[in-house]
Amino acid sequence: MDKLIRAASLLFSGAFAGFLLGVLVLENSLRAYGADVYTQVRHVELDALDKLAVATLIPALVTTAILVIRARGARRLPLVGLVLLLVVLGTSIAVNLPINADQADWVVQNPPADWAEIRDRWQLAHLVRTIAALSALGVLAGAAVSPARRT
Repeated sequence: MDKLIRAASLLFSGAFAGFLLGVLVLENSLRAYGADVYTQVRHVELDALDKLAVATLIPALVTTAILVIRARGARRLPLVGLVLLLVVLGTSIAVNLPINADQADWVVQNPPADWAEIRDRWQLAHLVRTIAALSALGVLAGAAVSPARRT
């Protein structure tokens, strides 16, 4: 059972981190374009990517929390992984999701005058959560191969 939980934690954490990394690359590419292109692409992103985020982050959090609870001696690395995933969740709730909600109402032909500042704030928060998610994956992978683990 513990191996299955560990595998699920790695699978969902990896899928989520990979998803965030892909969005980071796309968002970085969008910096070369104007407000109308950025707004149109954001509308496409907001169409279904939030569902993918929920479908990967929530199971990553749950399986990692179970991993921490079931760990007997080597709890530190899974706990660090869980904390990093909670940083992702907190950043998403505090910064990214409110901006997503606002951007869903933007008009492609007439985005707000401060669209670039909003984009920059969203992208910075996204960078933070991407680094946290990739770090969580690394820590969880390290925990999985650590000879000291007893989960």
